[in-house]
Amino acid sequence: MKERLTPMLLAAVVVLLAASYLAPLRVATVATSAQVPEPVPAVLRAQAIELVDKAGKVIAQLYVGEDGGGNIRLRSADGTVRVKLGATNNGSGLLLLDKDTEPAVTLGSNQAGTSLTLAERGKPKRVITP
Repeated sequence: MKERLTPMLLAAVVVLLAASYLAPLRVATVATSAQVPEPVPAVLRAQAIELVDKAGKVIAQLYVGEDGGGNIRLRSADGTVRVKLGATNNGSGLLLLDKDTEPAVTLGSNQAGTSLTLAERGKPKRVITP
């Protein structure tokens, strides 16, 4: 029995030594890979970018308009457009829409000048210019 016990004990010691040697390597590999950030591109190029919610519904858009200028469109959680921002060769504009998706605040600047328009249903529009 003593003759069988010695090889079994030696085998157990070898297994324990191997396990204790390999375990820190496995933990170190996991820790190292978890700490390394994913590579980030220096420049992201696209003709349009859409930000979507968890369900895949479009919430924001950054895109090139028909005139070649940049545009941003922001939507509420239900998908209704609430903010528009655009740039053209002649100027730029910002449009904030009310609960009925009617223009409430319009800020524009172009060759004709700059203006701020405030609107609310049932009230006269107010246009402010410099």
